[in-house]
Amino acid sequence: MSAQVLARGFDDPVGESQAAFRAAMWALARPGRVEALATDLAPPAPLSPEAAALALALCDYETPLWLDATLAAVPEVADFLRFHTGAAILDEPGEARFAILSDPLEMPDFSAFPQGSPEFPDASATLIVQVAGFSDARFILEGPGIKGQTPFGAAQLPGDFVARMAANRALFPRGVDLLLAGPGGVAGLPRSVTVREG
Repeated sequence: MSAQVLARGFDDPVGESQAAFRAAMWALARPGRVEALATDLAPPAPLSPEAAALALALCDYETPLWLDATLAAVPEVADFLRFHTGAAILDEPGEARFAILSDPLEMPDFSAFPQGSPEFPDASATLIVQVAGFSDARFILEGPGIKGQTPFGAAQLPGDFVARMAANRALFPRGVDLLLAGPGGVAGLPRSVTVREG
């Protein structure tokens, strides 16, 4: 695909990238709190504008990226991300530093992604998960960054999500971090958070 027909990136690369980066960091620091993420990106479908903004802010040539099967089936998505971030797009998730999941219900097991090590817990993957919205509280969150407990909900998460997050928490300081990208916002579920049914 030629550069002329690629969907555009940030109009203000520095300012917009910094804003998306700050939203992601605040989301991980305050689990379950939806941080505003305004963007006028129009990436190739089914990549959402919010997931695209996070990818453009967080990924570069040193951060291999994996796309789920739905995204990988649309070559324009990989072209867009490769052009605007410089990131290598991987065929398998095992070496990814970031992954974008457009269909949470088909989310691979977290063990498919790098988990880091006790010595290098930051050598793990961050999963950018597209959600249809932030819904009525289905879960209760506890852990660092949360005063007591906080309710949280997001549309279309898999039925075994609590079990997945419990297994992830048990690996701490290893494990993956999640950024849930929904319309107009992002919420973080770091590996340190405890998730239970509400």
